Amino acid sequence: QMLVRMYTRWAERHGYTAELIDELRNEEAGIRSATLHIQGDYAYGRLQGETGVHRLVRISPFDANKRRHTSFAAIDVTPDIEGTINIEIRDDDLERETFRSGGPGGQHQNKTESGVRFRHVPTGITAESRNERSQHKNAAVALSLLKAKLYMIEEQKQRAQVEKAYDEKGEVSWGFQIRNYVLQPYTLAKDVRTDVQTSQVHAVLDGEIDDFIQAFLRQKAEREHRK
Repeated sequence: QMLVRMYTRWAERHGYTAELIDELRNEEAGIRSATLHIQGDYAYGRLQGETGVHRLVRISPFDANKRRHTSFAAIDVTPDIEGTINIEIRDDDLERETFRSGGPGGQHQNKTESGVRFRHVPTGITAESRNERSQHKNAAVALSLLKAKLYMIEEQKQRAQVEKAYDEKGEVSWGFQIRNYVLQPYTLAKDVRTDVQTSQVHAVLDGEIDDFIQAFLRQKAEREHRK
């Protein structure tokens, strides 16, 4: 939930639009998974380096003993290719599943299976959408997301990038993170890859991540220049 807010605020600062197109909330609090659609010039180019595992250290508001807790979240960034690049998926390679798209319960529980999940059999990659009211619209959104993920894999293969595959970020745990956000016992936001850091972690979580973005892009450009 904190990362969704961070990227939403960053988008707003740059005049981009940020639409939450899929969200699965935890039963108690927070978000289990979410998909943001960010639109604007060079949005993907700027955000591509955010792919990876993010680590948060804070005093949990749900712990009566006020102990420090560590949380991890995996971020994927995919380009919006709808209408610009044609990705063909054979019907035989596609599995479709529908599910109830409501939350953990209550009066807004969705009684119909309007949520749609697609699985690309050859790669095992999945994409889903649950926020639209109709199954047809959710299917269109999920298929678009799946195509974007498949395109990302092909793009990386063609450009022979260091990463082996689109979502191979390692475990969502200690030792695999690309960035740390520490709120207790001190305040620090640090990118593990570029060593860029700041004690203004609250400002970072409020969307001020340009220093991290620019440092990653400079590092990437230098690596490509040396090749």
